[in-house]
Amino acid sequence: MADVRFQQVSKTYPPRPSAGRQQTGVSVLQNLDLSIDDGEFLVLVGPSGCGKSTLLRLLAGLEQPSAGEIFVGGRPVSRLRPSARDVAMVFQSYALYPHLSVADNISFGLRRSTPRGPVAQLQDSLHRLSRPLPAALQLQSPREQRIEQRIAEVAASLELEALLSRRPKELSGGQKQRVALGRAIARQPAVFLMDEPLSNLDAKLRTGTRAQIVALQRRLGTTTLYVTHDQVEAMTMGHRIAVLNAGRLQQLGTPMELYQWPANLFVAQFIGSPPMNLLPVTLRSQGQIQLGEHRFVPEGASAEALNQWRGPAELMAGLRPEHLRLAPATNRNLSAEICHVEALGNEQLLTCRLHDGSHLVQVRCDPQRSLQPGETVHLAVEPQGWRFFDGHGDALPRPRGANTGETGGPSLPPLSADK
Repeated sequence: MADVRFQQVSKTYPPRPSAGRQQTGVSVLQNLDLSIDDGEFLVLVGPSGCGKSTLLRLLAGLEQPSAGEIFVGGRPVSRLRPSARDVAMVFQSYALYPHLSVADNISFGLRRSTPRGPVAQLQDSLHRLSRPLPAALQLQSPREQRIEQRIAEVAASLELEALLSRRPKELSGGQKQRVALGRAIARQPAVFLMDEPLSNLDAKLRTGTRAQIVALQRRLGTTTLYVTHDQVEAMTMGHRIAVLNAGRLQQLGTPMELYQWPANLFVAQFIGSPPMNLLPVTLRSQGQIQLGEHRFVPEGASAEALNQWRGPAELMAGLRPEHLRLAPATNRNLSAEICHVEALGNEQLLTCRLHDGSHLVQVRCDPQRSLQPGETVHLAVEPQGWRFFDGHGDALPRPRGANTGETGGPSLPPLSADK
């Protein structure tokens, strides 16, 4: 296995030829520094065009960086051809060969991994052609026997044994994706690259395949870079998440760290579904903040961050939907009008407009409550749920040693113990 490191990597595409006009290149990645540990499952997220897929293509050798260096296992690979980098990529569109069987698709990379002389090629071909014949008439090739054994192992791990003779057109979307995974696994590469591999699957199939990929990565312990737009995939699959925007790394950390302690407003709004509620507040004396006519006293690490803050008093405050709850009508609680109700089965998601300041917020609540649009409710704030951002959109410095999980949050799979 191998760790991966991007060192000051930039990628700029040249401008299109244009008659009579001066054009600049399109910058996709800018001075990116990113390290992935050996055996780690790293998820890359960000809006369309932020550079996620480009990063994978640079590592795979399908694109060349404009500047910087890429290391795999401590070895610089930016100038190596793709076949020499020891990486395998799973594409969004599967990229299976339609004229080959499942078995031949899985073994495609194995058969082209090392050069062969004419005699070896003839021996391998005769081995395959004689397979339907009785055992006494079959010609043996040690290389083909090893490949067949590897195909059987991969097919068993992905439950593809019954499909080995089929063509891709005879497979469902989930089966095609498992074949694409099998082709990558068969080569036993140092690094797996997965570019939105589940985006073409329906919701139920996506859930099952997601669990299968996580279990497979745990068992193999292969360093994996996984690109996705799906919030659930990002929060539940990876050991860490890297958030990109406009070609720059915004934050790198565990799912819980990003969810509970976003580094800036972009991450706060991008991670989590629904996103964090944002409200303008003013810092008052004695660790109090003021929202409209209401004053609140934050607790925990956020209160420590406020006490250490020496900048402007005008701040942006963030609250996750679970940090607001329905409460009795008191002067301390915020009154609001329900604008929209989403019944999700295990919970209700309310969109409310605060009477004080007319800000929209989203609130999670008990699915058993009978609530209707236009109804007035009152909201209490969890004192430890406050997060604060300065005028530039950056989070206030978090006190050293702050507990990232003090209010709970998404869990993540552990790193393989035998890595």
